[in-house]
Amino acid sequence: MMLSLVYRGIRRAAVHSLMTSRGTPPRRFLSICDGVPLVDAETIFALSSGHGRCGVAVIRASGPASATALRCMAGLTRSLPPPRTALLRSITDPQTKEVLDRGLVLWFPAPHSFTGEDSVEFHIHGGPAVITAVLQALGSVPGMRPAEAGEFTRRAFQAGKLGLTEVEGLGDLIHAETEAQRRQALRQMSGELGRLYQDWSHRLKRCLAHVEAFIDFSEDELIEDGVLNQVDRSVCDLQAEMESHLKDERRGERLRSGVQVVIAGATNAGKSSLLNTLCQRPAAIVSPIAGTTRDIVETALDIGGFPVLLSDTAGLRESPDVVEREGVRRARERVQQADLTLVVVDSSQLPSDAQKAADFLQWYLRSVLPTEEQPETDRFLLVLNKTDLLPQEQRLKLNGELMRVSGLPPVCLISCHTNDGLQDFLTVLHSSVKTLCGDPLSGAPTLTQARHRAHLQQCFAALAQYQRYRDIDLALAAEGVRLALTSLGRITGRVGAEEILDIIFKDFCIGK
Repeated sequence: MMLSLVYRGIRRAAVHSLMTSRGTPPRRFLSICDGVPLVDAETIFALSSGHGRCGVAVIRASGPASATALRCMAGLTRSLPPPRTALLRSITDPQTKEVLDRGLVLWFPAPHSFTGEDSVEFHIHGGPAVITAVLQALGSVPGMRPAEAGEFTRRAFQAGKLGLTEVEGLGDLIHAETEAQRRQALRQMSGELGRLYQDWSHRLKRCLAHVEAFIDFSEDELIEDGVLNQVDRSVCDLQAEMESHLKDERRGERLRSGVQVVIAGATNAGKSSLLNTLCQRPAAIVSPIAGTTRDIVETALDIGGFPVLLSDTAGLRESPDVVEREGVRRARERVQQADLTLVVVDSSQLPSDAQKAADFLQWYLRSVLPTEEQPETDRFLLVLNKTDLLPQEQRLKLNGELMRVSGLPPVCLISCHTNDGLQDFLTVLHSSVKTLCGDPLSGAPTLTQARHRAHLQQCFAALAQYQRYRDIDLALAAEGVRLALTSLGRITGRVGAEEILDIIFKDFCIGK
């Protein structure tokens, strides 16, 4: 009896400790872990398809009143239609009985629906008047209200249908504008990233359970030898895996938000012309007057399926004009923040001797773009513009010489006036952007959110706390594991005290 009371005391203490540690408040904590919806029993409805005229619009409702709405608006006096089966019906106003449209209705009984609740979909014609009439009719059904932004997905998360990383993947998929973004978002929505974090979380729970059990029961010789050694190995393995995961050069985040590509160089080198050529429209003013561009001009592009945010900047030079000086300052600042810089050079101003031209370009990178003492060549592309002004012999000789020079970033010879060399330049640009983003379908899943990185860094630091206090104070070491587990739980949205206690009583034959 006394031992049973001790077990219950440990369970209560562990639950209180986990629920009051840094993380979500206790009520929300238990609701997320146990899959209990935090919302009330209201039924929500909204237009799920895009706004504007379209052939078919989808209106979705979710909640206990969904069946009532389906019966009174689709004229179903008896049984509901078979689950997930389209039924062609007249859609009527439940109060006036006026026929609003004729379309398909689908019934999704709980728990086999997107939200885990009773749900219904109305597939109607996509005219604005039809959509408005059906939405108003749904609003007249007792217990129904318009959904708030993201509320359907929130209910799906609270019902355990989607993990938090999967929810974020769904949001990224909806907003994906390029093929690579679609692939990455679809991979995350499939749960691959969430499964990785859940595996780490499960291993941390086991580590914490073993440490807590050792603290409470080791003196009674109820814990087998070597338990802490297993924890030590697990913590080291997790640290190594997390460190490798964090050293991804932000490829996933870059792919999600777009590669920052900056066009920089001296005045009148053809930077704005290059911008206009790439985006196929007059996005920037082109003028023979030096210093025309004084602010950042941005445009979004799709380069071979990868998202690029292209920025044109002010010409880098000393100027007595206070406005131009500010433009130059912003240009240098943007170059420092860029993932890739296109250094545009007026090839007609290069020395005629190919070797001297190569020496000039090396000096040019150091003097005009003083971001570092030794610029990383993989962050730059040298774009020699205005090659139409060079004799063909000089152009060929220059190209051959520059290919043999080491220490230079990739060099592309183009003419924005004639588009000569543009296709080769686009091939090199695409290759550079692809390297920066990586292949979203190969290798381990990558970090896609800045918040994931922040929580993982906190998790890594907490595991270091375990190792720091392992031989000094085991309680403080256990707190490090607990903090690591909480940080991971903030990524996935799930971390439960009961799971840790279950492992304690499952893995150890305590009290036998």
